[in-house]
Amino acid sequence: MEIFAGNPIIAEYGMWFLILAFVFGMYMTWGIGANDVSNAMGTSVGSGAITVKQAIIIAGIFEFAGAFLAGGTVAGTIKSGIIDPSVLADTPQLLIYGMLASLLASGIWLMVASGRGWPVSTTHTIVGALVGFGIAGIGMNAVKWGGLGSIVASWFISPITGGIIALVLMLSVRKLIFETDDPFGNSKKWAPFYVFLVGYIVSVVTISKGLKNFDLHFSVLETQIGSVIVGIICAIIGKILVSKVKVDNTADKSFHYASVEKVFIPMMVFTAAAMSFAHGSNDVANGIGPLAAVLELVHSGKLASKAPVPWWVLLAGGVAIVVGLATFGYKVMQTIGTKITELTPSRGYCATLAAAATVVVASGLGMPVSTTHIAVGAVMGVGLARGIGALDLRVLGNIVVSWFITLPVGAILAAICYYILLMIFGA
Repeated sequence: MEIFAGNPIIAEYGMWFLILAFVFGMYMTWGIGANDVSNAMGTSVGSGAITVKQAIIIAGIFEFAGAFLAGGTVAGTIKSGIIDPSVLADTPQLLIYGMLASLLASGIWLMVASGRGWPVSTTHTIVGALVGFGIAGIGMNAVKWGGLGSIVASWFISPITGGIIALVLMLSVRKLIFETDDPFGNSKKWAPFYVFLVGYIVSVVTISKGLKNFDLHFSVLETQIGSVIVGIICAIIGKILVSKVKVDNTADKSFHYASVEKVFIPMMVFTAAAMSFAHGSNDVANGIGPLAAVLELVHSGKLASKAPVPWWVLLAGGVAIVVGLATFGYKVMQTIGTKITELTPSRGYCATLAAAATVVVASGLGMPVSTTHIAVGAVMGVGLARGIGALDLRVLGNIVVSWFITLPVGAILAAICYYILLMIFGA
C-alpha cells in the first residue's frame, strides 16, 4: 500500500500505523465476537435448543458470511456525529492516534466486560472511546454533546421496546399453543407462521441495510416483496423441519409441554443462523470502521467521505468475530441464556424474534437503539410473562450498571491510549 509522503510522521511511521490498526482492529472485532455475538446466541444456548459447540459452528458460518458478504464499507463510527474529524485536517497523524486509541480502548473494555459476563453495547463502547479521544486530542468543543443524548435515551428505549415485543410474542404463543386443547398439534400448525416472521424480519434488516454495501439499493416495495418471498421460503423449510418432530410421551410425563418445546428447537436453530448473519453484516463495522479510516489516512493523509474497506479486512474481521465467540463468549452466553431468567426453546424463540423485530421497528422510526440492550430487554420480556419473580433482579442490576459505565470507561481508556501513542510517535 502506498504511504502518504506529505506528512513527516505518517511518512516515517506509516507502516507501523497500518500494523497497529490491523492488530487493534482484530482485537476489537474479537471482543465483538466475545460479547455482541454471544448476545445473539445466548438465548439459543440457554434454552437448550443448541449446545455451545453448535452455537460456535452456526455463528462461525453465518457471522463470517454476514461480515464478509455484506459487511460495512463506510467508516460509520467516525461519521456518527460524535466528533468532528475535519478539525484535524492539518494534523492527520493525530486522527490516526485517535482511531488507534479508540480501537484499543474498545477492545480492552469488551474483554473486561466479557470476562465478567456483562453484555455491553459495542456501539456505545466505540462511541465512548471516540468521545475520550475527542476531548483528549482536540478539546471539549470538538465533541457534539447533543449527539450523546440519543445514546443515553437508548439505554431506556432499547430494553423497554424489546421487552414489550417479547412479552406480546410470548403471550401469543401461550394463547395460540400452550393454552389450547391440542398444544402439540397447534405448535406444528403455527410454527410456519413464526418462522415466516423470522425470515421476513431478518431479510428486511439485511436487504435494507447490508446489501447497500454491494451498491445494491432497493425501494421500500422491493425490500418488502423480497422479504416476504424469503419469509415464505423459510416458512416452508420450517414446516418440513417441525413435521419430523414426534410426540415424546415419556418426556411429557415429567413435563407436560416437553413435546411442544421440541417443536421450537429446529425453529431456534434457524433463528440463530439468521440472526448471526444479520449481526455479522451490520455490526462488524464497529471494529473495522476506524481501521478503514486509518488505512485511508495513511494512504492519502485525509479522511474521505467514504472510507472503503478492503475485502481482506472484512475477511479478517469475520474470522476475529468467530474466534472471539469460540474463545471467550461462553460467559456472556451464560448470562443471557441462563442467569436473567429460565429459558425454554419457546421462550428463547420469542426473545430472539423480539430482538430482531425491535431492530427493524427502530430502524424504520429512526430510534437510537442498542442490539445488546434489546436482547437483554427481550429476555426480560419473556421472563415477565411468568411474573416479576421469574427474573433475577441482582443480575439485571449488574448488567444495567455495566451499561452506564461503558461510555465513561471507553472514554477514559481511549484518552490514556491516545496520550501513550502521542508520546511514542510524537505530535
